Amino acid sequence: MSDQTPTRRRRPTFTDQEALHFHATGRPGKLEIMATKPMATQRDLSLAYSPGVAVPVLAIAEDPALAFDYTAKGNLVGVVSNGTAILGLGNRGAMASKPVMEGKAVLFKRFADIDAFDLEVGTEDADAVINCVRYLAPTFGGINLEDIKAPECFIIEERLRELMDVPVFHDDQHGTAIIAAAGLINALHLTGRDIRETKLVVNGAGAAGIACLDLLKALGLRPENVLLCDTKGVVYAGRTDGMNQWKSAHAVETSKRTLADAMDGADAVFGLSVKGAFTDEMIRSMAPNPIIFAMANPDPEITVEEVAAIRDDAIMATGRSDYPNQINNVLGFPYIFRGALDVRATTINMEMKIAAAQALAELAREDVPDEVAAAYQGSRPRFGRDYIIPVPFDPRLISTVPPAVAKAAMDTGVARKSITDFRAYRTELQARRDPTAGILSRVFERVRKYPKRVVFAEGEEEQVIRAALSFANQGLGTAILVGREDRVRVAAEHAGLEIDGRLVEIHNARLSHRNAAYAQYLYERLQRKGYLFRDCQRLINQDRNHFAAAMVALGDADAVVTGVTRNFSVALEDVRRVIDDKPGHRVIGVSLCLTRAGTVLVADTAVTEMPDAHALAEIAIEAAGVARRLGMEPRVALLAFSTFGHPEGERSRHVREAVKVLDGMRVDFEYDGDMAADVALNRDHMAAYPFCRLSGPANVLVMPAFHSASISTRMLQELGGSTVVGPLIVGLDKPVQIVSLGATDTDLVRMAALAGFNIGG
Repeated sequence: MSDQTPTRRRRPTFTDQEALHFHATGRPGKLEIMATKPMATQRDLSLAYSPGVAVPVLAIAEDPALAFDYTAKGNLVGVVSNGTAILGLGNRGAMASKPVMEGKAVLFKRFADIDAFDLEVGTEDADAVINCVRYLAPTFGGINLEDIKAPECFIIEERLRELMDVPVFHDDQHGTAIIAAAGLINALHLTGRDIRETKLVVNGAGAAGIACLDLLKALGLRPENVLLCDTKGVVYAGRTDGMNQWKSAHAVETSKRTLADAMDGADAVFGLSVKGAFTDEMIRSMAPNPIIFAMANPDPEITVEEVAAIRDDAIMATGRSDYPNQINNVLGFPYIFRGALDVRATTINMEMKIAAAQALAELAREDVPDEVAAAYQGSRPRFGRDYIIPVPFDPRLISTVPPAVAKAAMDTGVARKSITDFRAYRTELQARRDPTAGILSRVFERVRKYPKRVVFAEGEEEQVIRAALSFANQGLGTAILVGREDRVRVAAEHAGLEIDGRLVEIHNARLSHRNAAYAQYLYERLQRKGYLFRDCQRLINQDRNHFAAAMVALGDADAVVTGVTRNFSVALEDVRRVIDDKPGHRVIGVSLCLTRAGTVLVADTAVTEMPDAHALAEIAIEAAGVARRLGMEPRVALLAFSTFGHPEGERSRHVREAVKVLDGMRVDFEYDGDMAADVALNRDHMAAYPFCRLSGPANVLVMPAFHSASISTRMLQELGGSTVVGPLIVGLDKPVQIVSLGATDTDLVRMAALAGFNIGG
C-alpha cells in the first residue's frame, strides 16, 4: 500500500543527495502558511487582528459553530504521528516522521484543497498521545492519524473518536481498507463472484489488515469465509499465542493452521505483511481466477512477474506505481476528509467508508479522460483485470468521492450541515481541483440549459471521438463528428468506445446530402478570389474544416471546434474562407490565465502581429466583451515596457495613442495605459501613480504586439504554475474555437462548451 504520489520504481529515479536537495532548496520543507485576506494597509491589520478580531471572538464565544464561518477550522486537518511506524522504515521517532507528515499535508492540499498542518508528538505512550491530541479539537476540522504502530493505533483512534467532536481517521487502517475494498468490489465483478460466498485470506493482522476485515464484513463478506493470518499462522478460535482483542474478534473455527493451509482453495488473498510471504505453491493452490492483492510496502509479498509465471488467470494489485492496480491511499483520504469537512461531520463512520469504496469502484468502470491516459504514458486504461481502480491523478476523483461521503454522513445523522444541491456541490469541488472549473462552470451550466449542436471537425481522431462523447454525455448538446463513418467507428472500437447515435452524429463530407449547397455557398464567397467551382467542391469534399465551418455558416450546426491536427493559423485561415468577421468587430485571440491570485485575460494572443493604435483600441474592446461574458467587470490595462511615458519607445507611443482612441469612443469600461505589467497587476505599485484610471489591479491585459502576448502566456503556463485556456477566437460571425495541436479530450470539451456558449460574441 502507498500514499506517496511520486512514482516508486524498483530502483529509485533519484539519488539520496537529490532527495535531500529537494527538501532543502529554497524554503526548507514542503509547506508554508499564506494569508487569505489582504494585509496591505493598517486597516487590513486592524480588521485581521486588534481591534477587529474581537468581533468574531465574541460571536464564536456565543455560538461555537460560528468558528466554521469565521476561521479556517472547517478546512483544516491535523496530521498527527509519533513516528513509530514510518512507511516501510519502522520506528524512527517523531522528529524523523516530519518529512512524511509534511508530505501528507501537501497531498491534502494538492488533491482536495484541504489545508493541513503536521503535528509530531514526541511520545510512544498511547495515553500521552491521546491527551495531547484531544485538546486540539477547537483548532481542526478533522484529525488524520498516521504512521502509528499497532496495537497503539487502535487504542489512540478509538479513544480520540470518543473524546473529540471532529472526524478522527487513522489512514494506515481505513485508507488502505477503503481502496482495497474498492479494488475487490471490481475484481469480484470481473470474476463473477458474490462477496457473500467469497473465500478470503488476509495475511497481516496489523492496523491495515484488521481494518480491511472490518470494512469487507460490513460490505457483506461472511465471517466464516475469512481467515486472518499473522506471523504465527491462522488466527483460529481458541488460539492464545500472540493474540489481542482485535485479532480475537476475527478468530474462526477452522482446522487450518498455516498460511499455506489458508490459501489452499481461497478465492482472494490480501497481503499486508512482508516481501516474499506468498510462495509459488500458495498461489498455485488458490481457486480459479484468483484475486491477489500483495500490498506490502515497498516490496510486495509476491511480484506481478512471479504470479504471471505461475498462472495466467489471476487479477493482481500491489502498492506500487510501476504495476497496474496500485492500492494507493491518496485515492481516499483527501476526498473522504473533503466530504466530511463540507458537511461538518462529527466522525467518519462505516457508512461513509463504504460510500467511498463504492464510489471509487464505480469510477473505475467509466471511460477515462486524457489526463489518466497521460499517467499511463499514452496507453489508455480500460476497466478490466489490469484496471480495477482509478489512478491518483484522475481529475474526476474530487467530484466523485466527496459527494458520496457527504451524502452518507447526512443519511446517518453525523453531519452538522446539509448539502441541498449536489450538482452545484460537484461544480464547486471541480473548481477546487481545477482552477479552470470555477470560471468555466457558468459556461457549462449555460450550455446545459441551452444545448447546442457542435461540430468536431477532426472526427476520425481518437481524442476527438472521446471529447464528442463526453460533450454529449455531459448534457451539453449534440456532438457532430466529421469523418468517414467506417474510420470513425473503427477508431471508436479500438478505443473501447460506443457511439450512441442519439447523442453523436457522424457526417461524411463527401457523402453529405448538403454537400452541393455548401460548395455553392463557398463558391459564391470565393469566386472573385481566384477559386473555380471545382476548387470549392474539392474543399468541401476533402477538407473537414471547410465542411464543418459551412455547416455552421448555413445553420446546420451551432458551433465548430477544430485544431487537433493543424496549426492554429492554418485552421483559422480555413475557417475564415467560410465565415465572415462579425460586422463592426475585429477578430482576435484572447487567452484566459487562471492563477492562484485570480483570472486575467490576455489579448491579442493569436491574430494581429503588430497592431497600430486603432487596432489596439479595438482589441481592448473585444477583450473587455469577453470578460463581461464571463461575468467579470473589465479593468483593461494597455501594456508596454514603459509606464506612463517612461521610458519612451515606438510601441509605447502606439499604446498611448490607443488610450486616446478609446477616450474618443467613450467606451463603458475602465482602461488605462501605457503601463508595465507589474504596475497593472500590483495594487501597491499602481498606488505610485494616483492618476491611474483603474480602480484596482487589471483583469484584462492588452499586449502591444502578438509576439509579447504569445510569449508571456506560454511562459506563464510553463513557469508560473498557471492554467492557460486558449487562445479563444473572438470576433467571427459564427462560433468557432481552435485548440492547440494534439489537444486532449478535456481541452476539446472545454473549447466546445466555450464555442457553444459563444464566448467570441
